[in-house]
Amino acid sequence: MASAFLHPGLLVVVAGFALALLGGRARAAVALLAPLAALYLILVAPTGVAWSGSWLGFEVKPLAYDPLSRMFGVVFAIMAFAGALFALNQKSRLELPAAFVYAGSAIGAVLAGDLVTLFVCWELMAVGSTLVIWTAGSVTAYRASLRYMAIHLLGGVLLFAGIAGHVAATGSTGFDRMALESPAHWLILAGFLVNAGAPPLSAWLPDAYPEASWSGMVFLSAFTTKTAVYVLLRGFPGTELLIWVGLIMVFYGIVYALLENDMRRILAYSIVNQVGFMVVGIGIGTEMALNGAAAHAFTHIIYKALLLMSAGSVLYATQRRKCTDLGGLFRTMPLTAVCGTIGALAISSFPLTSGFVSKSMISQAAGDEHLLWVWLALAAATAGVFLHAGIKFPWFVFFQKDSGLRPDEPPLNMRLAMLLFAALCIGLGIFYQPLYALLPFSTDYVPYTGSHVVVQLELLLFSGLAFFVMLPMLQRTLTITLDVDWFYRRIAPALVGAGALALRAMGETLGAARDGGVRRIEAAAHALHGPQAILARTWTTGGMAMWAALLLGAYLVVFYL
Repeated sequence: MASAFLHPGLLVVVAGFALALLGGRARAAVALLAPLAALYLILVAPTGVAWSGSWLGFEVKPLAYDPLSRMFGVVFAIMAFAGALFALNQKSRLELPAAFVYAGSAIGAVLAGDLVTLFVCWELMAVGSTLVIWTAGSVTAYRASLRYMAIHLLGGVLLFAGIAGHVAATGSTGFDRMALESPAHWLILAGFLVNAGAPPLSAWLPDAYPEASWSGMVFLSAFTTKTAVYVLLRGFPGTELLIWVGLIMVFYGIVYALLENDMRRILAYSIVNQVGFMVVGIGIGTEMALNGAAAHAFTHIIYKALLLMSAGSVLYATQRRKCTDLGGLFRTMPLTAVCGTIGALAISSFPLTSGFVSKSMISQAAGDEHLLWVWLALAAATAGVFLHAGIKFPWFVFFQKDSGLRPDEPPLNMRLAMLLFAALCIGLGIFYQPLYALLPFSTDYVPYTGSHVVVQLELLLFSGLAFFVMLPMLQRTLTITLDVDWFYRRIAPALVGAGALALRAMGETLGAARDGGVRRIEAAAHALHGPQAILARTWTTGGMAMWAALLLGAYLVVFYL
């Protein structure tokens, strides 16, 4: 089948360049049909290597299918379609092309069968996502895009160094499971974790993503961190270190999301939190855990995009993003409020939603391996997620005391995109078998057992009770939370400025010393060679003869001694 050998990611990238030239209905048609065509190609392609070749004597496989890559390719294509539908009325001419280059590169990364192709797509993702942030058009977005690019260039350098070391040591560019037994593999892991939003560089995500446009952040939420989850699943399954890295991410995201006042920064921190669950599953490393991490990445892309679509709709309609400025919007934006609530229930793993059938697999894997403290931490984190994303976001944005705002619902295309993903959140929560059929390992896991449902409902109900009991303490104020990025946004520039002043002062001191030395040398030279100096004035013939005789005598003495 000829279509099986077309590259879905390349198709989306080419469509992105076409979108920059097209307008009107043709532009909308390409934006919607290209992701659907990519989805079809991914679904019908046979398992195995579709593209292969040679580069500098190394075998490369730019297009290869297996169950894991197909699963991520499917959800990335679905996300590109829904994101394009949501962004059809975006005024920026550059954002949608940049988003398609970003999405196509992410599809290329998960379908790459070698490290060289992966790195190329990895860096193209960084360029595309930076442009998505930059196209918001504000000064804060531009500055955030520069910081974002700096962090991802650092991650790219680490990844490149690791790949170079791996290829030099093994003679292969193949992308398979790696053990942390060499500096090269540690560098590769570090490069992957930068994109996953792992500490200590997690702050790039809530720093940059909320500065994108109302539609740009929907795209940003899906690809970078989930591509990082994919490469961790393929490259480092069962690496115990990832359990602890993931748990730090889980609670880091919860704490900062609870402190935050900006609705989109709340959801940005919850991305770090949710990716932490996936990283924990990868660290556990059993088939159940890896299935859970992959399934949770799939469902997370959908419900997180739904949450950000609802937040983006609010931003589009009100031009406001702080919880203290919002409230009571359910009166005039009921559809947006319902869709946002469905996304909030899904991220909280409420039964009959997609988050429940995926996240419960990770907890079950921790229990199966008798990792009691990990299981308890994940249970506590689930309650924390319900606090900050399941209740806090919809409550303060849609249901708290009336802000007096009366915005209309967003345009039809935005409503359709939210309805599509709301339907998927509920549909996958009830009819989860198609999702489980995509998993990398076969499974007979049943999420809806009495113990699973009762334990989850207990966690969520008591978490909800705690929220409303502590509501006076959770009311947001106009505050700014300091994160790790404070060091390179504030301290680093201050240190650079102080260093520049010190270097300037040192230069002035050295310049003064140099000028003084030059003047002294000039004075000495003038004293010896000036018009009336000893070496420049007129000497008598007898005097010169005497000095010549003295010099000749000295030379003879030195010569014979």
